Amino acid sequence: MKFGPVSLKEAVGCILAHKTNLPGRVLKKGHVLSGEDCRDLASQGIASVVAARLEDGDVGENDAATRLGLAAKGRCVSEDSAFTGRMNLYADAPGVLVVDTEAVTEANRIDPAITFATLPDHSKVSRDRMIATAKIISFAVSGAALERAEGAVRGAVRVAEFQARKVGLVATKLPHLKPVTMDKTRRVLEDRLRPSGSTILAEERVPHASEDVSAAMKALVEKGADFLVLFGASAVVDRHDVLPAAVDLAGGSVAHLGMPVDPGNLLMLAELDGIPVLGAPGCARSPKENGFDWVLDRLLAGVETGPDDVTAMGVGGLLMEIGTRPQPREAKRQTDAPKVAAIILGAGKSTRMGGPNKLLATLDGKALVRHAGEAAIGAGLRQTILVTGHLADEVRKQVEDLDIETVYNPDYADGMATSIRAGMKALEADTEAVIVLLGDMPRVGEAALKKLIAAYKENGTSLIVAATANGKRGNPVLWDKRFFDDLNALTGDIGARHLIARNPGFVAEVEIGSAARLDLDTPQALQEAGGALPGKEG
Repeated sequence: MKFGPVSLKEAVGCILAHKTNLPGRVLKKGHVLSGEDCRDLASQGIASVVAARLEDGDVGENDAATRLGLAAKGRCVSEDSAFTGRMNLYADAPGVLVVDTEAVTEANRIDPAITFATLPDHSKVSRDRMIATAKIISFAVSGAALERAEGAVRGAVRVAEFQARKVGLVATKLPHLKPVTMDKTRRVLEDRLRPSGSTILAEERVPHASEDVSAAMKALVEKGADFLVLFGASAVVDRHDVLPAAVDLAGGSVAHLGMPVDPGNLLMLAELDGIPVLGAPGCARSPKENGFDWVLDRLLAGVETGPDDVTAMGVGGLLMEIGTRPQPREAKRQTDAPKVAAIILGAGKSTRMGGPNKLLATLDGKALVRHAGEAAIGAGLRQTILVTGHLADEVRKQVEDLDIETVYNPDYADGMATSIRAGMKALEADTEAVIVLLGDMPRVGEAALKKLIAAYKENGTSLIVAATANGKRGNPVLWDKRFFDDLNALTGDIGARHLIARNPGFVAEVEIGSAARLDLDTPQALQEAGGALPGKEG
């Protein structure tokens, strides 16, 4: 393929490289120029265009993308029509995506213009989920290069369809494990099984002893179970522990114990009379993704999974922490004086106030935003950041005599998340925790902030400390550095409430009274609190 400027006298049949406007119509990028097109271009004083000219043996982008996509297409995969050099592949059924990763890499190394991308190997996919895309970057590629890529990627993408299984559940009991927890565990497992059409045939709750587990396994097989899941009241920590010993007693075999995926380390892979047996790690009681999901999905899709497959899961196996696990993987560093900062959110437009900036309203003789600033300074925090936006200069002037760093958020109209992110960027590198304060909550004083910090210091699992009013969560909230990436990734105008809901095991609550839910959003609320809008003091 030749590419570059082409005289209009020679441009008929060439592929236009850039969109060009003509009176009454637009010639789009990739348009094949006709004689009429060239005459119209010339009438506009255009003498040449940047275009591509195919040579002998070249294959156009759509035809090339189609050939590459069809070559890669395997079982349970469908395709759409190529457009602008791209063809997408889709799952024809729910299951697990199986990719020949070496074949895909080989195809991508043949010619930079020939590309093929997929979801991660062994991803769980639903019907009609896009799983791969063949994209030709240039307007055409060499036919010889395309043939090599087709050969390399042949049959590289398939979907192993889920097989509906009748699952027998064995759950062991110990005094510390509440029945309500066991009930929830069953519901979470049912949710995991639903995409495959699998169901729990029966559940056996037995004492945490090898003999009882073994008998329960045999009973479930006799009832027709073709898949067994074992939930121990205590995690498996040794090859001779209760669950693996029970498999031995039942006449089965343990293929592998443990996996390099966290959460999910304490998984057991076994079989009994040809039936898969999974010993679930404790983290599988949570619906959040963990190593148990990876193995369960493969087995439900009939993908052969052995010790070598499990031990190969380490790369990419460090998953998100689960807030319900009894012990976080990384203990919080305990110090007498943790480096805690504060971010005061003061960028909003005060829409509900009806016009004036509520942070400039006065209460007890000073602006609302100054109440928040003085509270942070009085609490002895390592750093205090005020994020401004609407009427930034006026807001900043209210605290300019305090040791507060101000940061302007140019995107404040896009929602609270942008202000949180702006404040996070200004934190000192060694900050261990941050308190996010709302600038319109003047009754949150330094004593309340000190209570949050004290609760944070108490134990290693208090990674989120939320203020409450009569038991109802409000603001402010303290966040350990473990959640800084999550705070930096926030979007929209809802703050970080969903992070609290997803991590209940890490949340400590501190009662500070009505101040935790008193935000002065409206003129009525401000008046009832004894405040006044700017310009109406006294």
